[in-house]
Amino acid sequence: MKSFFETHIWPLRNKLYRMAFLWVKDKEVANDVLQQVFEKAWVRRNDLEEMENPKGWIFQTLKNESMQYFRNLKRMEELAELELEDEPNLETESQVERMKLVFRFLDKLPEKQKEVFQLREVEGLTYEEIAEYLEVSLDQVKVNLHRARKNLREYLMTKE
Repeated sequence: MKSFFETHIWPLRNKLYRMAFLWVKDKEVANDVLQQVFEKAWVRRNDLEEMENPKGWIFQTLKNESMQYFRNLKRMEELAELELEDEPNLETESQVERMKLVFRFLDKLPEKQKEVFQLREVEGLTYEEIAEYLEVSLDQVKVNLHRARKNLREYLMTKE
């Protein structure tokens, strides 16, 4: 019989890794951050089972650990340009440039909008899952996503 940790926490590792990588833009650092998060989750595995929102807790812990990485370096980095050479779907130079514009833009968004946009557009989570992860209302998710998309459209229109 699998434990709560194995059935509810461990399966989140790929999504958590992608979020960590989005923030730290370094594969090794993302793995280190994720390892620290899982260590904390393992220590609190009994508490997690009793929590109302264990996924929200682990997502917040990931965010905190990622920010701690930057604090330890005594700097905050901006979102690095996306390394596109491994991306098979982006065939033309204009697509590559447009994607770079999107990632530069995302770095300028308020943190909540950036998180909601990432969780919805990149991770493919539902509005309800995003609300649970971020421990915010469904309306806040919708508003932040709407604002992020609107700002992105405006930004891209000025760059064309």
